Amino acid sequence: MQNIMKRLFAFALVLLSLQTALAQQQALQTPAQFLGYTLGQEFTTHARITDYVLYLAQQAPNRIKVQEYGKTYEGRPLLLAYVASDENLPRLEQIRENNLRQAGIASGQVEGKQPAILWMSYNIHGNESVSSEAVLQVLYDLVDPNNQQTKKWLENTVVILDPCVNPDGRERYVQWYKQTQNRGGNASPYAWEHYEPWPGGRPNHYYFDLNRDWAWQTQIESKQRMAQYNQWLPQVHADFHEMGPEQPYYFSPAAKPLHESITPWQRDFQYTIGDYNRKYFDQNNWLYFTRENFDLFYPSYGDTWPTFNGAIGMTYEQGGSGRAGLAYKKQDGDTLTLTDRIAHHHIASLATLQATAEKADQLTQEFRKYYDNNLKKPGGDYKTFVFKADARSAGNLKALTDYLDQQQIQYGYAGKNSSAKGYNYATGKEENVKVSQNDLVVSMYQPKSTLVKVLFEPNSNLEDSLTYDITSWAMPYAFGVQAYALKSRLEAGSQKPAKTATAIKVERPFAYLARWNSLQDVKFLTELMAQKVKVRMSEKPFEMEGKQYDAGTLIITRTGNEGMGDKLDVVVRATAEKHGVLLQASTTGFVSSGADFGSGSVRFLKMPKVAVMSGEGVSPYAFGEIWHYFEQQIGYPVTVLGTNYFANVPLHEFDVLILPAGSYGRVLNEQTLEQVKNWVRGGGKLIVLESAAGFLAGKKDFNLQKKNGEEASEKEKAKETKEDPYRLLRAYGDRERDAISEDVQGSVFRVNLDKTHPLAFGYGDTYYALVRTSDTFSFMKDGWNVGVLKKDNYATGFVGTKAKERLKDALILGTQPMGRGQVVYLADNPLFRGFWHNGKLLFGNAVFLVGQ
Repeated sequence: MQNIMKRLFAFALVLLSLQTALAQQQALQTPAQFLGYTLGQEFTTHARITDYVLYLAQQAPNRIKVQEYGKTYEGRPLLLAYVASDENLPRLEQIRENNLRQAGIASGQVEGKQPAILWMSYNIHGNESVSSEAVLQVLYDLVDPNNQQTKKWLENTVVILDPCVNPDGRERYVQWYKQTQNRGGNASPYAWEHYEPWPGGRPNHYYFDLNRDWAWQTQIESKQRMAQYNQWLPQVHADFHEMGPEQPYYFSPAAKPLHESITPWQRDFQYTIGDYNRKYFDQNNWLYFTRENFDLFYPSYGDTWPTFNGAIGMTYEQGGSGRAGLAYKKQDGDTLTLTDRIAHHHIASLATLQATAEKADQLTQEFRKYYDNNLKKPGGDYKTFVFKADARSAGNLKALTDYLDQQQIQYGYAGKNSSAKGYNYATGKEENVKVSQNDLVVSMYQPKSTLVKVLFEPNSNLEDSLTYDITSWAMPYAFGVQAYALKSRLEAGSQKPAKTATAIKVERPFAYLARWNSLQDVKFLTELMAQKVKVRMSEKPFEMEGKQYDAGTLIITRTGNEGMGDKLDVVVRATAEKHGVLLQASTTGFVSSGADFGSGSVRFLKMPKVAVMSGEGVSPYAFGEIWHYFEQQIGYPVTVLGTNYFANVPLHEFDVLILPAGSYGRVLNEQTLEQVKNWVRGGGKLIVLESAAGFLAGKKDFNLQKKNGEEASEKEKAKETKEDPYRLLRAYGDRERDAISEDVQGSVFRVNLDKTHPLAFGYGDTYYALVRTSDTFSFMKDGWNVGVLKKDNYATGFVGTKAKERLKDALILGTQPMGRGQVVYLADNPLFRGFWHNGKLLFGNAVFLVGQ
């Protein structure tokens, strides 16, 4: 009897649990019920998006799991929602591990049936705000217990959704729109609500475009997201965007060029996904286009980077973006509403899920094959990449290995000296390569070999030059390390070289010496400055105790730092250890050759007060790259000045003023520009980048002159026309291809440096620049032409024929004395997107060394 009662009691508990679960499911609120308005009636704040995602997880714990994987720079939560069937949700960890086993990244055998994994990312551009509205409906459909269709699809698929990749940018847009909109939205394209102010909601807190940061992972959002992505490696990744409001909808297949490393299966499945979307869009009589504009070449997009990690990567683009608001009257007379935009992204999301579910077996099989080929039959001509290890490259090599760790790219070290045939990145030629013990080695025989090929190959094969982003990014150039690509396989050990100990042989040396070769050295300098340590720098190379020291070497003498007492030794050694800087100690200020430490050639480095221009007219991206450099990369204080009040700023409060790329005609009128020049003459340093340099070119007192300006170009055209009467008979359909002859699409050039100038310290006689424009400057007659392009300085990437000609004998880096101050011209942006590591020391030179 007692057993019967126990069983009845247990049965009652089960029944009660089922009734409770059923009640919860029946009570599951739609987005409209939860938010208090129908999706599309207004924009949803990020906080309310988060609330609804967490609500669904609380109400349907058997269907959805939510993870906070990090926070933005402004402290907003970053979420992932994992949705799976009742059977698969409890075994998510097993599914994840199985997937990594399929890729050869985790050891062991795959256990049980493996579903396909679909990852969908929404709202990476903050003002492309519709996708975070649509994802609320998508999530409800996936979790709704009465939706038999999604239940069926989830039997074969685990869905991972990132509801808002860029919360800071989204909130910037949404709050602005709520403050400016007419009640219910004004559809007139001339209404205030359709004109976002500077900088717009597209970028993140530091004004970086997160959709160009997938491969580089310079931003906190990208780093945290990619750490999670690499733990899953989905078979399909869909990235939801918006474009201009006059456009309809875009889905795959992608446009050319497609990178040669994209497999036939990945190319074919672009069409398969497109067919699923096309079916629904045709049924609803919705306009769309495919195979135009959005290519698969540049590796740092939300479609390409996943593709190079074995996924089917796709971009979805809805017409609208930051201009559309709640309603927008188009040129054809139709009104585009937020409701329309939500519907399109909602359907595209479900179509992608259906395609993944119905092709799950093929997707998992091809995924396994992809990684098996990576391990056993990697593509490309080169099978090994070797990076030379020496004292000068130590900082850059450390940055490179940190990057490889982020990407889960395996590497090792040469265990012995050997030789092989290989491509020399510095000369662009095949040569005999001497591999030395402890050189860094990256083999193509590894799970991430396709990604290695894409990121490291010297020249990417461009099947069609009509691409809309940079065409070269090879990591040896980006990190500034001597490298070789070998066609042979080279085995390497995993044993790291022994760490070089800080060479301090005396307790209280006369001076500490630190070589100047990498960003780590800039960090070392700025942290010492912050701790009130006085630092000097040698303008000339010198020799001491049989060791050679290049110009730029930092010298921390006890003289001048007497007030710190013994604390000086503690601070200098601890800071060097923190940043991986190898210190040398000297017991004397006398050198065997070069300038003694008391020479006028050994300069005291003043801690400069730095300001950077921001606001209307300035490129948000260019400003953000500089802002991020100071705050996040070197931890140095910088004051941001707005263009709207710049004329009233007392410039004598600052030592350095930086002008990022932008249009300065309004802010630097004749009177304000004269104030800036007077400040420079009084000892200030003006650093101008890209189009800011172009703005000053030819102006009074500035020695910079544009090369091949419009006037000269028109004369050339007139001459050509006279010689060829049919020159002007051009085909309209060829206009894009004609235009690219003038373009430089992010190509690498070898810049010849004057290594005796402080702007070039730490580089020797060569710097590899990522050049993105053919607007160049002539050599200066009065000033220092520090970095120039001579003939045949092209290294890799697409350059139009006319542009290549203009880039010969051009100034890239220069300085001009003006009174007691300096103007530094940087025609190339060394901080572009934060990934061109090789340029960060150069920018540090401009800020901290030039003019000291």
